[in-house]
Amino acid sequence: MTQPDMPTPPWERPPKRRTPARVPLTRERIVDAAYVVLDREGYDRLSMRQVAAELGVAVSALYVHVRDKDELLQLMYARMFEGYELPDPDPEHWREQVRDYATQARERLMSHRDLAKLSMGQVPFTPDLLPYVERLLAILAAAGLPKRVLAISGDLLSTYIAGFALEESLWQQRYREAGSSWHKIREEINGYFASLPPDRFPHLVALANLMIDESNDYRFKLGLEIILRGLASYAGEPDPDEDPGEKS
Repeated sequence: MTQPDMPTPPWERPPKRRTPARVPLTRERIVDAAYVVLDREGYDRLSMRQVAAELGVAVSALYVHVRDKDELLQLMYARMFEGYELPDPDPEHWREQVRDYATQARERLMSHRDLAKLSMGQVPFTPDLLPYVERLLAILAAAGLPKRVLAISGDLLSTYIAGFALEESLWQQRYREAGSSWHKIREEINGYFASLPPDRFPHLVALANLMIDESNDYRFKLGLEIILRGLASYAGEPDPDEDPGEKS
């Protein structure tokens, strides 16, 4: 046994600490890290340099797997669709199927900070995402929509969902920055509408307690229902030849 005043023999020295094996860099790890940065920094501050720092690698290492930031954003957008399968088209329940699709899409967009903002700049026409587009159009086609209406229906729904989620995320950010809440802001705005001159703003005054009184869930569902009823009104009709603004 080594004495306190004696040097440690070489054969009793602890082995050198081994460097842990480096985990290979992959597209999946890069996208994971990009989401971490997105949640922490937001869309406007998301950069390849930030992602590289999150992974503890040089920026150049990312370009072996991802062409540029645009491709990274597209990969992040595609990740949103993973694990979601649209059902077989059902002409009797197409509205319910679209409602389920819209509800899940909104939830996914709200699952990460600024994901809705990111999605607004992407298009789902890559080989990986085209099957989702085709499936959604098949559900809407089962409703009997004319081709010209069907051609824009998917984009109409996606724009509504992403736009609604984007507005939600922007207001949530404002609440955090102002240290306020939806209830407080609602009371302030309702009070402002109610105080307007009724002779000049009769509708705003009459609707003061309803303009922003409902929850986001209620507003989203009602807006979606308005779109679905509008689409349903075209079911079974021939393709409209006139401009939509001229249709009586």
